[in-house]
Amino acid sequence: MTQTYWLEHAWLDTYVEPGVALDVTDGRITAVRTGVDTPPPGAEILRGLTLPGLANAHSHAFHRALRGTVQVGSGTFWTWREIMYSFADKLTPDTHHALARAVYAEMALAGVTAVGEFHYVHHAHGGTPYADPNAMGEALIAAAVEAGIRITLLDTAYVSAGFGQPPNHHQLRFSDGSAEAWAERSSLLKDRDHARIGAAIHSVRAVPAGQLATVARWAEERRAPLHVHLSEQTAENDACQAAHGCTPTQLLADHGVLGPRTTGVHNTHLTDEDIALLGHSRTGTCMCPTTERDLADGIGPAAALQRAGSPLSLGSDSHAVIDLLEEARAMELNERLHTRTRGHWTAAALLRAASADGHAALGWEDAGTLEAGALADFTTIALDSVRTAGPVPRLGGETAVFAATAADVRHTVVGGRHVVRDGAHALVPDVPQALAQAVEALRA
Repeated sequence: MTQTYWLEHAWLDTYVEPGVALDVTDGRITAVRTGVDTPPPGAEILRGLTLPGLANAHSHAFHRALRGTVQVGSGTFWTWREIMYSFADKLTPDTHHALARAVYAEMALAGVTAVGEFHYVHHAHGGTPYADPNAMGEALIAAAVEAGIRITLLDTAYVSAGFGQPPNHHQLRFSDGSAEAWAERSSLLKDRDHARIGAAIHSVRAVPAGQLATVARWAEERRAPLHVHLSEQTAENDACQAAHGCTPTQLLADHGVLGPRTTGVHNTHLTDEDIALLGHSRTGTCMCPTTERDLADGIGPAAALQRAGSPLSLGSDSHAVIDLLEEARAMELNERLHTRTRGHWTAAALLRAASADGHAALGWEDAGTLEAGALADFTTIALDSVRTAGPVPRLGGETAVFAATAADVRHTVVGGRHVVRDGAHALVPDVPQALAQAVEALRA
């Protein structure tokens, strides 16, 4: 059966078009018709500006519990990490599921239709496997389907606390003992309609150099996405130089990790040679500006990376906020602060990073565009709020990128099905309450 959606305004890759009809069959867009001035009979009417669904390419769902907790006093990434570990210690498959379900519902309310979950809390306390060794990962996959969004579970290899150091007592829950054991466990996870299984290297400090190729080979054999935290902190760079005499980027290149299906997350503190390596190999870059500023990480060279050939995507990472429009806006505004010049990306380029390129980084190459054959995943932004009221530009998404926020999302459709309608989640009736209860369960 075909369902028609009539879009008052639609973002069609480079421009805003009024009066667009989308025909959707079996969860995919089958036709895009422009110049449709009035809604066809029986059409679902979406008033506002409709964009392709947004892709949150880097998430740690349980970090959402830290929001509002870690803002007191001073410190660095490393002091924040100790607080984060205290929350990780309290996770069980049930509490992880409840929190992730609420967090993914919050994402749907923000227009996100797919999430990349960088998942590393695998085992029970002390590193003891659950009866189902992937109980934690399966909890996240179930949470996504219950919240109505797609997920790429980036199952993460995490072996050591640092170069030559065994995992500490917190990290025993993360570690499989070796990359080979990680590969054996993660191979039990299977793709399904709403879920893809990818791989991640937590960082060069957490996976010994001799084991990096094992993770890269696992991803290559499955043609799966591979993500890695890369040079988020200068301390990581210094430790890598001391241990291996090279930068983390060079170490990854030497062990076959870089490539078009690989995405470096943060890529904050890079040399010119690092940027060239990432660009030449077509390794992607996932910027997480709201987390990078929250943790005082620094401003990464996003513009230079893109010029070198590294595709850009965006993530909300620690969920200091969940707002992909803010992530897109922040990437441009950070670059303005760094260079003291304006206009580094067009609104179109920023929206592509938040949609099509983000989906591609997660292995959903058939999502993130409003065109025939694509997955019917899209989101509609109100044009009558105090932030967005005014003329709708025809040749840009400036209203979406530079004025709107997640609070302006009116509808979210995934696979042709309304997940958010008129600002209300269709599957999780009270998202704030679900969040409050899930967070309280970890804080208690």
